[in-house]
Amino acid sequence: MKKIYSPLFTPWKIRDLEIKNRIVMTSMGGTSIFGWMEPAHFDKEAAKFLLKRAQNNVGLILPGIAPVKNPMMGGWLYSNKGMYKKLKSFMDEFHKTGAKLFVQLTAGFGRSMAMNHLMVMCCKNKVLGALLKPVFNMNWINAAPSVLPNRWDEEVLTKEITEKQILEMIDGFAKVSKLCKDAGVDGIEVHAVHEGYLLDQFTLPYSNFRTDKWGGNFENRYRFPVEIVKAIKNVCGEDFPVTLRYSVVSKTKAFGRGAMPNEEFIEIGRAMEESERAAKYLQDAGYDMLNCDNGTYDAWYWAHPPGYMPQNCNLDDVAHIKKFVDIPVVCAGRMSPDVAAKAIAEGKIDAMGVARQFLVDPEWVTKLMEGREKDIQPCILCHNACFNMAHYKGVPNDQTLEDSLHMARCALNPETMQSKKYKIVPAKKIKNIAVIGGGIGGMETAMVLAKRGHTVSLFEKSDKLGGIFIAASTPPFKEKDRELIEWYRREIKKYPSIKIFLNTNIDSEKALAEHGQFDEVVVATGSKAKSLKIKGIEKTIEAIDYLENRDVDVGNNPIIIGGGLTGCEVAYDLSLKGKKPSIIEMKNDLIAARGVCLANSSYLRDYFLLHETPVYLETSVKEVKKNGVIAIDKDDKEFLVKGSKVILSIGYVPTPVFKKRRRVHLVGDCKEVGNLRTVIWRAWDVAMKL
Repeated sequence: MKKIYSPLFTPWKIRDLEIKNRIVMTSMGGTSIFGWMEPAHFDKEAAKFLLKRAQNNVGLILPGIAPVKNPMMGGWLYSNKGMYKKLKSFMDEFHKTGAKLFVQLTAGFGRSMAMNHLMVMCCKNKVLGALLKPVFNMNWINAAPSVLPNRWDEEVLTKEITEKQILEMIDGFAKVSKLCKDAGVDGIEVHAVHEGYLLDQFTLPYSNFRTDKWGGNFENRYRFPVEIVKAIKNVCGEDFPVTLRYSVVSKTKAFGRGAMPNEEFIEIGRAMEESERAAKYLQDAGYDMLNCDNGTYDAWYWAHPPGYMPQNCNLDDVAHIKKFVDIPVVCAGRMSPDVAAKAIAEGKIDAMGVARQFLVDPEWVTKLMEGREKDIQPCILCHNACFNMAHYKGVPNDQTLEDSLHMARCALNPETMQSKKYKIVPAKKIKNIAVIGGGIGGMETAMVLAKRGHTVSLFEKSDKLGGIFIAASTPPFKEKDRELIEWYRREIKKYPSIKIFLNTNIDSEKALAEHGQFDEVVVATGSKAKSLKIKGIEKTIEAIDYLENRDVDVGNNPIIIGGGLTGCEVAYDLSLKGKKPSIIEMKNDLIAARGVCLANSSYLRDYFLLHETPVYLETSVKEVKKNGVIAIDKDDKEFLVKGSKVILSIGYVPTPVFKKRRRVHLVGDCKEVGNLRTVIWRAWDVAMKL
């Protein structure tokens, strides 16, 4: 292990409980030991997930949030006593690793509840709401401190939670905490005066308009989390550790509007001045640690940073708040081990919080300790599988039911929280298999096949592996994507059964036959950019061509046709370079597509608003001219959008070199254009069956 990391591997204490090192796996929705959005039970898949991380040298593990009262079907978490017996057996095994585990309990979501279309209908249609109340009790699911607009559909207003419900919730925290303690759990984390969840909504001035003792002045707004910790300590004892998930600063400008890094703005949530007081107040109430970051669901990119956010984006604020408390402080949010170790050594924080990196590589801490940093598969901050709750104008949470019920999966590692579906099983018959295309899909397929025992020939027409992902990773904010490509290139060389053929274009059966006979053929030849049949189209640059050569002269006022994720990232990249881009999009919002998390998309939307980037929605393009484009708005009115070079980003179409047939299998974008999750999961779907 490099000396710079040594501060991470020193012991520390929460109350009287010693933690062996300063790496904390923070909670992720979907990894709850009691199941996720389903009747409370001991979840074997989550237990397996948690144990593997504990076996790989994590100091403190926080499973996914467990609502003390389930939003779906409304059951109390303390009602199933049998699952706590199973939890006790698990904790006995867990403690053999030397790690500690705190169960994270939540009061709920309030206006932050990511409501899907059916939930919205239940709120708007009284008959449907009454019929589905046993499953979707929206009066409970949508309960908040005051009547507020839901984050995902502002036309849906929350219901004001009653004092009786508040008191029941406090009692629920106490009862569940005692059951957890008796089962051998090391502590409880209260979720959360954080991220704009229900407890946080009580504390924040812009979401609590109550006039009773649960709203108004400072003490009343913070009463709910204070009464919770007192109730837990009353039944579990003062020495039982209780920590708090805490957002230092809300970074929120308005409902649905966050603040960019380094932006000067008026805070409507928790400003730093109040946070200094609140942190001390919550410590004095009984909390034994603050597990910190920033943000709310209105400024979600602070709590769930996409790649556009700076590394260690919350560190300065968390380090500041530590000056006002005597209890340990943990910092999360794109934390890098070297910076975290230095901050710990300097006494700025007490431990490093990490979440999504544990999804992609469960062994990353062990690899860090062994000096194998290059073997760590990086998280690319995409949220494509772990938290892919998409939202855009007119559509609430655009997420499949499968994804809603199974959070905390990983785009890059299908085995995460899916160990029954995706696993390496030795092949019954060893085959000689050709994989055509050396992009991410081709490399992933080749490695899974090799792990199963097959012999693989991987053909790539260019002089390097990586495919279209090479161009996609060129902007400066895509450093994790570049790291991933390098990881693949190193990793694939570890398999002697994979032969790599670069500069080899397999464009026909004859070309393939020149390299021998193959039992199976996997095609991973990707896709090509779509075009438009309009006058002047030859004057445009394809987005992929721009990304491959970012030094190309596009002038000072480039126009991007297409406001999907790629088009917006191109516009963002150009803006960072000092250009003044414009975006033209046919849909009614930017990035109006399933699969892109609101944390990612809202950053780009907020960025373009702040920088006054011209965005033309519900607009098509009729003609490309030298000085811009002729556009047509939703009322069929033509107008000129002035600009310099035009960049085209309207999507892609599959380009399989061979059609699917017996012994020919398609993976990646050559089957159906998607994202890295669809590419990698399809690679496993095919490779597991061969």
